[in-house]
Amino acid sequence: MMQTYPSRLLEQAVQEFAKMPGIGRKTALRLVLHMLRQDTVAVDQFASAITTMKHEVKFCRVCHNISDQEVCPICSDSRRDASTICVVENIQDVMAIENTQQFHGLYHVLGGLISPMDGIGPSNLEISSLVERVETGEIKEVILALSSTMEGDTTAFYIFRKLAPSNVKISIIARGISVGNELEYTDEVTLGRSILNRTPFEGNEH
Repeated sequence: MMQTYPSRLLEQAVQEFAKMPGIGRKTALRLVLHMLRQDTVAVDQFASAITTMKHEVKFCRVCHNISDQEVCPICSDSRRDASTICVVENIQDVMAIENTQQFHGLYHVLGGLISPMDGIGPSNLEISSLVERVETGEIKEVILALSSTMEGDTTAFYIFRKLAPSNVKISIIARGISVGNELEYTDEVTLGRSILNRTPFEGNEH
């Protein structure tokens, strides 16, 4: 049944919150009413944080992770092992792996996985820039830390083929993670061990 709102402004706010992933109209209404109960300063700070983030956040020109600067803190950290790149699907995966404190190299964020059903091909991802990074000759190992799904395996195999001519060492995280699981939802101990116990990618995992 269609919800009736006492205010057009309230309804508009609910509609905007409901556009967010995982937020239904009931949850959106609760969030809007919560905001309505807050003082004006708190709401202004909330709105300002969102607007500032959207206008000023950047994507690292090296690894494509989110950053406040042109180059993210990880890529600009001289203490990191610049000869090792961990390839991940998204920014949440970088955060998940960093939380394990078991990886000290650099990252490369693809921005998704190859999924023909969703119209996502290699050209829609940051694969060419990965190949360019490897072609500099400074990279010794590329770790494929992608989810063990059909899309993850397809993407890993495609990257393996693109990097094969470079003779760089290509590894894949140990499959201690259940098939179909996404890295961001894996506990830190399991994920940390899967990084440490990585194995060579032979191209037959696909």
